[in-house]
Amino acid sequence: MPQPDHAMALPVPDADTLDDDLQAYFAKCRDKLGLVPNVLRSYSARPEKLRTFIKLYNELMLGDSGLDKLEREMIAVVVSSANRCYYCLVAHGQAVRRLSGDPQLGEMLVMNYRVAPLSPRHRTMLDFAWKLTVTPHLMDGEDRQALRDAGFAEADIFDIADVAGFYNMSNRVASAVDMIPNPEYHGMDR
Repeated sequence: MPQPDHAMALPVPDADTLDDDLQAYFAKCRDKLGLVPNVLRSYSARPEKLRTFIKLYNELMLGDSGLDKLEREMIAVVVSSANRCYYCLVAHGQAVRRLSGDPQLGEMLVMNYRVAPLSPRHRTMLDFAWKLTVTPHLMDGEDRQALRDAGFAEADIFDIADVAGFYNMSNRVASAVDMIPNPEYHGMDR
């Protein structure tokens, strides 16, 4: 049974009605990814918010960090798993499959990261992201110390928290507006 065929449950403008900079960004996505992610199509309903989203996403996920791209995507998936965000589980699960070269890792992180054969570093990182998502009021110095003990620098700890916080926000927006992932993600990197 196919998933719903909308980008989100609210109206999405035609890409050709967007400002030139956003049309150029969408063209870059098509060239690089073969598609325009539905999250961007959804945010195009609010062009300034789309620009802000792009800038923040690029800084968090592609910017300078002690975390590599795979680690950031792993955090995105684990947070999205805790929040049961369909959009992000599909889209970022695919990114984990691509970056790791391991389709099973992508599926394990989507379903239950605790079954994945992770390094102690990654297990500690994902335990932190999970706890920050499901019981943020219980975060304390021991949680940060566990990251230090696993080899994370102070800046890395901030980046782990920042990426987890971003996906908690994004998950809630995606769920609220019934954002649906591009169907192409399902078959990629399997």
